[in-house]
Amino acid sequence: MPYRIDLRDPAPDALDRLVALGALDVDPTDAGLAALLPDRVSPEQAATVLGVVSLETSPAIGRDDESVWVLRPRPVRVGRLLIEPAPGDIGQVGQAGLRVVLRDSGAFGTGLHPTTALCIEALDDAIEIVQPASVLDVGTGSGVLAIAALVLGVPHATAVDTDAAAIAAAHANATLNHVTDRLTLVHGGADAVPGTWSLVVANILAAPLIEIAPILVRRVAHRGRLVLSGIPVSTASEVDRTYVRLGMRHVSTQERDGWVAVVLDASW
Repeated sequence: MPYRIDLRDPAPDALDRLVALGALDVDPTDAGLAALLPDRVSPEQAATVLGVVSLETSPAIGRDDESVWVLRPRPVRVGRLLIEPAPGDIGQVGQAGLRVVLRDSGAFGTGLHPTTALCIEALDDAIEIVQPASVLDVGTGSGVLAIAALVLGVPHATAVDTDAAAIAAAHANATLNHVTDRLTLVHGGADAVPGTWSLVVANILAAPLIEIAPILVRRVAHRGRLVLSGIPVSTASEVDRTYVRLGMRHVSTQERDGWVAVVLDASW
Protein backbone atom coordinates (compact mmCIF):
# COMPACT_ATOMS: atom_id res chain seq x y z
CA MET A 1 0.00 0.00 0.00
CA PRO A 2 1.37 3.47 -0.82
CA TYR A 3 2.49 5.69 2.02
CA ARG A 4 2.94 9.41 2.56
CA ILE A 5 6.22 11.19 3.24
CA ASP A 6 6.71 14.79 4.32
CA LEU A 7 9.93 16.62 3.46
CA ARG A 8 10.94 19.73 5.37
CA ASP A 9 13.19 22.20 3.54
CA PRO A 10 13.60 19.90 0.52
CA ALA A 11 16.58 20.16 -1.81
CA PRO A 12 16.03 22.12 -5.07
CA ASP A 13 15.95 18.88 -7.07
CA ALA A 14 13.69 17.02 -4.61
CA LEU A 15 10.79 16.97 -7.07
CA ASP A 16 12.92 15.33 -9.76
CA ARG A 17 14.11 12.74 -7.25
CA LEU A 18 10.54 11.99 -6.15
CA VAL A 19 9.51 11.48 -9.76
CA ALA A 20 12.45 9.11 -10.20
CA LEU A 21 11.22 7.15 -7.17
CA GLY A 22 7.82 6.72 -8.86
CA ALA A 23 5.88 9.11 -6.62
CA LEU A 24 2.13 8.78 -7.19
CA ASP A 25 1.44 12.38 -6.18
CA VAL A 26 3.45 15.36 -4.96
CA ASP A 27 2.10 18.50 -3.32
CA PRO A 28 3.71 21.55 -1.71
CA THR A 29 3.11 22.10 2.00
CA ASP A 30 3.86 24.96 4.38
CA ALA A 31 7.00 23.11 5.49
CA GLY A 32 8.15 21.79 2.13
CA LEU A 33 6.80 18.88 0.08
CA ALA A 34 4.48 15.94 0.64
CA ALA A 35 4.47 12.89 -1.61
CA LEU A 36 2.86 9.50 -1.97
CA LEU A 37 5.34 6.71 -2.64
CA PRO A 38 4.55 3.17 -3.83
CA ASP A 39 5.20 0.39 -1.33
CA ARG A 40 7.86 -1.12 -3.61
CA VAL A 41 10.07 1.78 -2.46
CA SER A 42 11.04 1.45 1.21
CA PRO A 43 11.40 4.56 3.39
CA GLU A 44 15.11 3.73 3.71
CA GLN A 45 15.54 3.64 -0.07
CA ALA A 46 13.64 6.88 -0.43
CA ALA A 47 15.75 8.59 2.23
CA THR A 48 18.94 7.55 0.41
CA VAL A 49 17.72 8.85 -2.95
CA LEU A 50 16.46 12.09 -1.38
CA GLY A 51 19.69 12.60 0.53
CA VAL A 52 18.16 12.79 4.00
CA VAL A 53 18.90 10.86 7.18
CA SER A 54 15.30 9.76 7.79
CA LEU A 55 11.79 10.39 6.52
CA GLU A 56 8.58 11.40 8.22
CA THR A 57 6.06 8.83 7.01
CA SER A 58 2.32 8.34 7.55
CA PRO A 59 -0.44 6.19 6.02
CA ALA A 60 -1.78 7.26 2.63
CA ILE A 61 -5.50 7.73 2.12
CA GLY A 62 -6.85 5.80 -0.84
CA ARG A 63 -9.92 7.00 -2.69
CA ASP A 64 -12.39 5.16 -4.91
CA ASP A 65 -11.96 1.88 -3.03
CA GLU A 66 -8.20 2.48 -2.79
CA SER A 67 -7.84 2.53 -6.55
CA VAL A 68 -6.90 6.22 -6.72
CA TRP A 69 -4.06 7.63 -4.65
CA VAL A 70 -3.84 11.40 -4.28
CA LEU A 71 -2.78 13.60 -1.40
CA ARG A 72 -6.01 15.57 -1.47
CA PRO A 73 -9.16 15.83 -3.57
CA ARG A 74 -8.71 17.91 -6.71
CA PRO A 75 -10.77 19.17 -9.64
CA VAL A 76 -10.98 17.06 -12.78
CA ARG A 77 -12.56 17.97 -16.08
CA VAL A 78 -14.59 15.32 -17.88
CA GLY A 79 -16.05 16.52 -21.16
CA ARG A 80 -18.34 19.46 -20.43
CA LEU A 81 -18.21 18.88 -16.68
CA LEU A 82 -15.80 20.18 -14.08
CA ILE A 83 -15.92 17.89 -11.05
CA GLU A 84 -14.42 19.55 -8.02
CA PRO A 85 -14.23 19.03 -4.26
CA ALA A 86 -16.43 21.06 -1.95
CA PRO A 87 -16.63 23.89 -1.22
CA GLY A 88 -17.23 25.40 -4.64
CA ASP A 89 -19.62 27.45 -6.68
CA ILE A 90 -22.43 25.66 -8.50
CA GLY A 91 -23.50 26.40 -12.04
CA GLN A 92 -21.91 27.64 -15.23
CA VAL A 93 -18.14 27.82 -15.58
CA GLY A 94 -17.87 30.40 -18.32
CA GLN A 95 -18.22 28.66 -21.69
CA ALA A 96 -16.10 25.68 -20.66
CA GLY A 97 -18.82 23.56 -19.11
CA LEU A 98 -20.84 22.81 -16.02
CA ARG A 99 -19.79 22.08 -12.48
CA VAL A 100 -20.44 19.20 -10.10
CA VAL A 101 -19.26 19.61 -6.51
CA LEU A 102 -18.47 16.55 -4.39
CA ARG A 103 -17.81 16.24 -0.69
CA ASP A 104 -14.77 14.09 0.14
CA SER A 105 -15.99 10.78 1.56
CA GLY A 106 -15.40 7.06 1.43
CA ALA A 107 -18.03 6.58 -1.28
CA PHE A 108 -16.77 5.64 -4.74
CA GLY A 109 -16.96 8.35 -7.37
CA THR A 110 -14.50 11.22 -6.95
CA GLY A 111 -14.28 11.77 -10.69
CA LEU A 112 -10.62 10.74 -10.65
CA HIS A 113 -11.12 7.09 -11.57
CA PRO A 114 -11.15 6.23 -15.31
CA THR A 115 -14.46 4.36 -14.98
CA THR A 116 -16.18 7.50 -13.71
CA ALA A 117 -14.84 9.56 -16.60
CA LEU A 118 -15.86 6.87 -19.11
CA CYS A 119 -19.38 6.77 -17.67
CA ILE A 120 -19.83 10.53 -17.72
CA GLU A 121 -18.67 10.74 -21.32
CA ALA A 122 -21.05 7.93 -22.29
CA LEU A 123 -23.84 9.60 -20.31
CA ASP A 124 -23.30 12.87 -22.12
CA ASP A 125 -23.47 11.15 -25.51
CA ALA A 126 -26.55 9.15 -24.51
CA ILE A 127 -28.39 12.20 -23.21
CA GLU A 128 -28.09 13.85 -26.62
CA ILE A 129 -29.23 10.69 -28.44
CA VAL A 130 -31.90 9.31 -26.09
CA GLN A 131 -33.04 12.60 -24.50
CA PRO A 132 -34.24 10.75 -21.38
CA ALA A 133 -36.80 12.17 -19.01
CA SER A 134 -35.15 10.18 -16.21
CA VAL A 135 -31.98 8.19 -15.56
CA LEU A 136 -31.40 5.15 -13.32
CA ASP A 137 -27.97 4.99 -11.63
CA VAL A 138 -27.27 1.55 -10.16
CA GLY A 139 -24.56 1.49 -7.50
CA THR A 140 -24.50 5.25 -7.20
CA GLY A 141 -21.69 5.60 -4.63
CA SER A 142 -21.09 9.33 -4.20
CA GLY A 143 -23.98 10.05 -6.55
CA VAL A 144 -21.63 11.60 -9.10
CA LEU A 145 -23.21 9.96 -12.17
CA ALA A 146 -26.80 10.74 -11.22
CA ILE A 147 -25.86 14.31 -10.32
CA ALA A 148 -23.85 14.67 -13.54
CA ALA A 149 -26.88 13.55 -15.54
CA LEU A 150 -29.04 16.16 -13.80
CA VAL A 151 -26.47 18.92 -14.37
CA LEU A 152 -26.30 17.87 -18.03
CA GLY A 153 -30.02 18.48 -18.35
CA VAL A 154 -31.89 15.27 -17.49
CA PRO A 155 -35.05 16.30 -15.57
CA HIS A 156 -34.94 13.49 -12.98
CA ALA A 157 -32.67 10.69 -11.74
CA THR A 158 -33.17 7.65 -9.54
CA ALA A 159 -30.09 6.29 -7.80
CA VAL A 160 -29.78 3.03 -5.88
CA ASP A 161 -27.02 1.55 -3.76
CA THR A 162 -26.83 -1.37 -1.35
CA ASP A 163 -24.53 0.65 0.96
CA ALA A 164 -26.41 2.98 3.31
CA ALA A 165 -23.28 5.14 3.70
CA ALA A 166 -23.20 5.68 -0.07
CA ILE A 167 -26.84 6.79 -0.04
CA ALA A 168 -26.01 9.30 2.70
CA ALA A 169 -23.00 10.57 0.71
CA ALA A 170 -25.10 10.88 -2.44
CA HIS A 171 -27.74 12.86 -0.56
CA ALA A 172 -25.09 15.23 0.83
CA ASN A 173 -23.67 15.78 -2.66
CA ALA A 174 -27.13 16.29 -4.15
CA THR A 175 -27.69 18.98 -1.51
CA LEU A 176 -24.42 20.68 -2.45
CA ASN A 177 -25.51 20.75 -6.08
CA HIS A 178 -29.10 21.84 -5.36
CA VAL A 179 -30.67 18.83 -7.10
CA THR A 180 -32.36 17.00 -4.20
CA ASP A 181 -35.79 17.78 -5.62
CA ARG A 182 -34.86 15.99 -8.86
CA LEU A 183 -33.10 12.97 -7.36
CA THR A 184 -34.72 9.90 -5.80
CA LEU A 185 -32.35 7.83 -3.65
CA VAL A 186 -33.16 4.22 -2.80
CA HIS A 187 -31.24 1.92 -0.45
CA GLY A 188 -31.04 -1.37 -2.37
CA GLY A 189 -30.13 -2.85 -5.72
CA ALA A 190 -31.62 -2.66 -9.18
CA ASP A 191 -34.45 -4.92 -8.01
CA ALA A 192 -35.44 -2.38 -5.33
CA VAL A 193 -37.12 -0.10 -7.87
CA PRO A 194 -39.91 -1.02 -10.31
CA GLY A 195 -40.33 0.27 -13.84
CA THR A 196 -38.05 1.04 -16.77
CA TRP A 197 -35.78 3.90 -17.78
CA SER A 198 -34.67 5.06 -21.19
CA LEU A 199 -31.13 5.49 -19.81
CA VAL A 200 -29.57 3.18 -17.21
CA VAL A 201 -25.98 3.41 -15.96
CA ALA A 202 -24.13 0.99 -13.68
CA ASN A 203 -20.52 1.64 -12.69
CA ILE A 204 -19.81 -1.29 -10.40
CA LEU A 205 -17.65 -4.37 -11.02
CA ALA A 206 -17.65 -7.03 -13.72
CA ALA A 207 -18.80 -9.92 -11.50
CA PRO A 208 -21.89 -8.17 -10.09
CA LEU A 209 -22.69 -6.75 -13.54
CA ILE A 210 -22.87 -10.31 -14.85
CA GLU A 211 -24.84 -11.51 -11.81
CA ILE A 212 -27.52 -8.81 -12.01
CA ALA A 213 -27.67 -8.69 -15.82
CA PRO A 214 -31.26 -10.06 -16.07
CA ILE A 215 -32.48 -7.43 -13.60
CA LEU A 216 -30.62 -4.56 -15.29
CA VAL A 217 -31.92 -5.53 -18.72
CA ARG A 218 -35.49 -5.43 -17.37
CA ARG A 219 -34.88 -1.84 -16.21
CA VAL A 220 -34.06 -0.63 -19.73
CA ALA A 221 -37.07 0.79 -21.55
CA HIS A 222 -38.07 0.28 -25.20
CA ARG A 223 -35.21 1.55 -27.35
CA GLY A 224 -33.39 2.56 -24.17
CA ARG A 225 -29.64 2.69 -23.57
CA LEU A 226 -27.50 0.93 -20.97
CA VAL A 227 -24.02 2.10 -19.91
CA LEU A 228 -21.87 -0.38 -17.97
CA SER A 229 -18.47 0.30 -16.43
CA GLY A 230 -16.13 -0.77 -13.65
CA ILE A 231 -14.99 -3.48 -16.05
CA PRO A 232 -11.34 -4.51 -16.44
CA VAL A 233 -10.25 -4.97 -20.05
CA SER A 234 -9.73 -8.68 -19.42
CA THR A 235 -13.43 -9.30 -18.66
CA ALA A 236 -15.04 -6.80 -21.05
CA SER A 237 -15.98 -9.37 -23.69
CA GLU A 238 -17.59 -11.65 -21.10
CA VAL A 239 -19.74 -8.81 -19.75
CA ASP A 240 -20.71 -7.75 -23.26
CA ARG A 241 -21.66 -11.29 -24.29
CA THR A 242 -23.81 -11.71 -21.18
CA TYR A 243 -25.97 -8.71 -22.08
CA VAL A 244 -26.12 -9.47 -25.80
CA ARG A 245 -27.42 -12.97 -24.97
CA LEU A 246 -30.20 -11.27 -23.01
CA GLY A 247 -31.25 -9.29 -26.07
CA MET A 248 -29.20 -6.11 -25.81
CA ARG A 249 -27.39 -4.74 -28.87
CA HIS A 250 -23.74 -3.77 -28.56
CA VAL A 251 -23.13 -0.12 -29.47
CA SER A 252 -19.57 0.65 -28.41
CA THR A 253 -16.70 -0.16 -26.06
CA GLN A 254 -14.44 2.57 -24.73
CA GLU A 255 -11.17 1.83 -22.93
CA ARG A 256 -9.00 3.93 -20.62
CA ASP A 257 -6.10 2.92 -18.40
CA GLY A 258 -7.08 -0.74 -18.34
CA TRP A 259 -10.79 -0.11 -17.70
CA VAL A 260 -13.71 -0.36 -20.08
CA ALA A 261 -17.18 1.12 -20.48
CA VAL A 262 -19.66 -0.84 -22.60
CA VAL A 263 -22.67 0.87 -24.19
CA LEU A 264 -25.64 -1.21 -25.28
CA ASP A 265 -29.11 -0.46 -26.67
CA ALA A 266 -32.32 -2.34 -26.14
CA SER A 267 -33.16 -4.29 -29.27
CA TRP A 268 -36.91 -4.33 -28.49
